[in-house]
Amino acid sequence: QAFFCLLLCVPWGSSCPPSCQCTERAGAKAVLCSSRHLEEIPKDIPKDAVFLKLDANSITRIPSNAFRHLSHLEELDLSRNAIEKIDRAAFKGVAAGLRTLDLSSNRIRSIPKEALLALNAKLRLANNPWHCECALQEVLWEARLDPDSVQDITCHTAPREEYVGKPLLQVLDAGVNFCSVRQRTTDVAMFITMFAWFAMVIVYVICYVRHNQEDTCKHVDYLKSLPSTQGHAE
Repeated sequence: QAFFCLLLCVPWGSSCPPSCQCTERAGAKAVLCSSRHLEEIPKDIPKDAVFLKLDANSITRIPSNAFRHLSHLEELDLSRNAIEKIDRAAFKGVAAGLRTLDLSSNRIRSIPKEALLALNAKLRLANNPWHCECALQEVLWEARLDPDSVQDITCHTAPREEYVGKPLLQVLDAGVNFCSVRQRTTDVAMFITMFAWFAMVIVYVICYVRHNQEDTCKHVDYLKSLPSTQGHAE
């Protein structure tokens, strides 16, 4: 009788990853996997999870569709890992419902803007070794960043040494536009390419004209060397 009571009390789909703890928080399922020495995201997270904590582990990558089956997910904590790579479709399937996403204190240098701009979640990106570039600038402009952590988004590397070590927001407030720098670089590259093609065309035309002139001169010299008709008549 106690066994049947236990079956009735445990809801369907309440399986929990062996390395995690599943509990209820305000009537919603919370999956707690903090500090469990995880190197990747568990595959068997319950589908009805609303809160998921994966912080303080050794996760290095967020692959595509990593959370796609978690349609109820609202809060995701991936802070204090070793994340270096985030795929473009890493948060596909949870973009609409996710309210907070914590990626702070990882090893992220760059991130595809497509992975974040589709989210409505409040983002925490502080304390990563960011490479300040156009994509990161667009994320700062368009994504919903946690205002308390924006100042901690610092340029670990940058196109110019003077930006290194400074908060990205401070650099942008000073009038720097990484996207325009990239555009100027692209324009210069296109100009050099067009100039190279133009130079090649000019060289080809010059060579062609000179070759024709040489052929013409040879032909004229040949004609002059021929005995004249008048000489034969005499």
